[in-house]
Amino acid sequence: MYDSITTLGNSNIQHGTYNDRIYLIKLSQADFPAIIPKLDSLASQKGYTKLFAKVPGYARDTFLENDYRIEASIPKFYNANQTAYFMGKYFSETRKQSQNLDLIKDVLIAARSKSKIETPIVLPSCNFIYRECHEADVLEMNELYKKIFKTYPFPIHDPDYIAETIKNNVTYFGIWHNQSLVALASAEMDLQASNVEMTDFATLPDFRDKGLSTFLLQTMGNYVQRKGIKTAYTIARSISYGMNTTFAKMGYFYSGTLINNTNISGSLECMNIWYHHLSDR
Repeated sequence: MYDSITTLGNSNIQHGTYNDRIYLIKLSQADFPAIIPKLDSLASQKGYTKLFAKVPGYARDTFLENDYRIEASIPKFYNANQTAYFMGKYFSETRKQSQNLDLIKDVLIAARSKSKIETPIVLPSCNFIYRECHEADVLEMNELYKKIFKTYPFPIHDPDYIAETIKNNVTYFGIWHNQSLVALASAEMDLQASNVEMTDFATLPDFRDKGLSTFLLQTMGNYVQRKGIKTAYTIARSISYGMNTTFAKMGYFYSGTLINNTNISGSLECMNIWYHHLSDR
């Protein structure tokens, strides 16, 4: 059911009918520019309606020349130096057009109106604990994700997938209330490029509006900064007031919207890119 995570040459990609796209996750310079027609060929063979590529600045112009468009960018993404460009190429007019532009605009206005929090966020005092998650927590983590997300772009509904990611530079953080897991998030670190994706946020409905996601993001930022990570970012649901506001509160900057990019909660959704240079904290 889920899209495959594999390699094309020396580059990392995800592709499949679940998200109806190819996602070039990490471009190897050794594959550039020959990878571009290979991506086109794979998309044509499978009938995908979108190519989504995250590429370093040196590759931007060549991707633009091959009918990609820039949907977002993050300066100083690679080792606090080179810019990353999030680029889309469409094979469907329907896929290219968002039906929620007014709502997305309202969400951004609301998020940006929230001031950056200057004082540390603390957990509610009653029966809440926070800690890093371990392999022994995988089944409980899996159950929480299944309750929150009908669909998700990566197979977090599969406990084996979660266990595997824990072994590969993904650190999960959880909040428990009376020994029950009620909130989760993860930091997916690229130690070589010194950046991290803050992702997989999920909070049970009864525990929302308590600042748990903001606490997780704050604590995760402190954790990855100690690991030497320079830049943090997220790919957030564009119509989620809560998640966009969480990142705005923590000093993240909005840098663009990925159109009809991700199968999440049952349908393809646009996603917002937010980033923060941790050295600016």
